[in-house]
Amino acid sequence: MDLALLRRLTTGEGWGLLQSLPPYDESQALGLQDRLRAAGFDPDLVAAALNQSRLRAKAVDKFGEFARGMVFTSDGLEQATRLAVAARHAQRFRAAGVSTVHDLGCGIGADAMAMAGLDLRVRAIDADEVTAAVAAVNLRHWPESGAQAGRVEDFTPPAGEGARDAGAWLDPARRTPGVADVRGRTRRVFDLDSISPSWQQVQDIARRLPATGAKLAPAFPHAAIPAGAEAQWTSLDGEVLECAVWFGPLAQTAGRTAAVLRDGGAVLVTEAGADPDHARVNSLGEIGAWLYEPDRAVIRAGLVGAVTAAVDGHELDDGVGYVSSDAAHDVPFARRFVVVEAMPFNVKALRGWLRDHGFDRLTIKKRGVSVDPDLLRRQLRLPAKGRTEATVVLTRVRSNQVALVVRPA
Repeated sequence: MDLALLRRLTTGEGWGLLQSLPPYDESQALGLQDRLRAAGFDPDLVAAALNQSRLRAKAVDKFGEFARGMVFTSDGLEQATRLAVAARHAQRFRAAGVSTVHDLGCGIGADAMAMAGLDLRVRAIDADEVTAAVAAVNLRHWPESGAQAGRVEDFTPPAGEGARDAGAWLDPARRTPGVADVRGRTRRVFDLDSISPSWQQVQDIARRLPATGAKLAPAFPHAAIPAGAEAQWTSLDGEVLECAVWFGPLAQTAGRTAAVLRDGGAVLVTEAGADPDHARVNSLGEIGAWLYEPDRAVIRAGLVGAVTAAVDGHELDDGVGYVSSDAAHDVPFARRFVVVEAMPFNVKALRGWLRDHGFDRLTIKKRGVSVDPDLLRRQLRLPAKGRTEATVVLTRVRSNQVALVVRPA
């Protein structure tokens, strides 16, 4: 969709058409398109409106009811911050006394909307003029905020009195322009120098405007955290969504933290509550009665020691994340399993054990081992009756591959 078509869609006849569409139904889309064309609507406008209707339906998962009044691009929706996470970003700026946020690389405006919703003034820019125009439409309810086309590289941070209550929020592009894959998505980049703006440029802005935050990939390296900054890995319902780095007054807990969002609540895990030198299991025979699987944000943040401290346990091996303990504790940032059996990983032995105990379905979890779950299922040759399911955890103890049969506590 080009800028001219977007403007037609979001004003006058186009906006009326878009708002009048019924809830999107893929099976009815072609017939609806034909009827709208027969009614005299321009074919390009009809196609754009139906595409927006489809994207709105898809966006409900991220934005809830707000999606019905928003406009999107396909890439922008995929990359947009979920509403629950964007709200936390906005709250952090407000708690720090920031009143004006420069949203640099705003995308479709998800974070900008959350900030404006907390009465922060947002000055948003995006290098793509269509995307910036989409963000401007999504910010229409907040007249003191807006979005326009612009490059981060051309941004001049406010200075002196103008910087006193100002902050910056950056969401660097982590995809390379060029040839897209079969799904229409371009290749992801992970090198901090390859994101746009680069990590160095983000830090330069933070030096000039201390109240700066940046949304980065969950693979953000621990060694890259600047002194005094906070790097917070956030998960929502078990999925790690981002690592946000906060500078200056926005850093609430310097170092590595994890925010675990689940069931409408949030749990914060910090280095202060973690044992950095936590013990490891020495042998298969030392595995306790309970196995704890830390939330993925906790693992990404390198805070497995918070789980070992909470349950008086041991990590199975360096970096695998799984924690063993003889004590049963309810930990809000880890899932607990009963250990039914522990054995060295061997396909024949595992197949025999599962068949002897009547299991014919399998859930496979793995960490720290190179095992293809689909190939393993074929090798196990379990009878496809589908009545009794086992959960098998494939991991390491003292660098040796092991298989643990567990069940949820």
